[in-house]
Amino acid sequence: MTQIVQSLAEVSARYDALFVDLWGCVHNGITAYPDAVAALQTYRETGGKVVLLTNAPRPRADVERQIARMGVPEDAWDTVATSGDSARAAMFRGAVGRRVWFVGEDHDHSFFEPLKVIEDPVDVSEVSLDDADGIVCCGPFDPHADPSVLRPELLLAKQKGLKLLCANPDIVVDRGDRREWCAGAIARLYTEMGGESLYFGKPHPPIYDLARLRLSEIGDVPAAEGILAIGDGANTDIAGAMAEDIDSLFITGGLAAEETRTATQPEPKALEAYLAKEGISPTFAIGYLR
Repeated sequence: MTQIVQSLAEVSARYDALFVDLWGCVHNGITAYPDAVAALQTYRETGGKVVLLTNAPRPRADVERQIARMGVPEDAWDTVATSGDSARAAMFRGAVGRRVWFVGEDHDHSFFEPLKVIEDPVDVSEVSLDDADGIVCCGPFDPHADPSVLRPELLLAKQKGLKLLCANPDIVVDRGDRREWCAGAIARLYTEMGGESLYFGKPHPPIYDLARLRLSEIGDVPAAEGILAIGDGANTDIAGAMAEDIDSLFITGGLAAEETRTATQPEPKALEAYLAKEGISPTFAIGYLR
């Protein structure tokens, strides 16, 4: 049964490393949460390692610059693993061919920057859908438009037998108080239409492999029982942790704030109903990371 806790420090001594989601946990897409930053700083002061594990469809250097602008200091984390890097590795190994139709915003084009760790990478180029061997999706062209606006293009892609590489499995995020669609919504629609979507972020194994690789670069990698995953996504952060057999701390004040009736803490019966509906069983739950 999920235990509601008052703070990260209440349980963190049991763990050698944290896999921490960013959006909805450490920041709101605009600014950092001071209590969350302080909690991570305190944990690191005890010797724990913090991996920022994000479904951002961008290279980790981009994410590092972004969170710095939001007010997340470097002493709150040790390393970063992004869905973007995991998916980029697959793209440069040829997962969706050499000629790709790109779906995303202008700032997402950093996805195509060379990835030095891949030996003999495929030479990937952006082309029109008519000429494409596959699709790279970092998100909608317009994050506020319903993904169904892409249905005609996705139908053509399905008829051509194209695979869609999804750089961010999230369905939605909240930027401040405004909800936005993510690449996962497009990939889900494409799959529902009969197309094939490839995923590399949470809850899928490749990003957890990358997180452990990042840990190995800075020290020993704990066994599964020594890792705590923290996140607000039921079907990404918590489902992924369960699949990896690692404990989890569910942040109820993020995407599920309304369903769990979270003001400062979740309402226990509402939380129980939500967890049953989503079919997840996090180890712990808390309103906000603190």
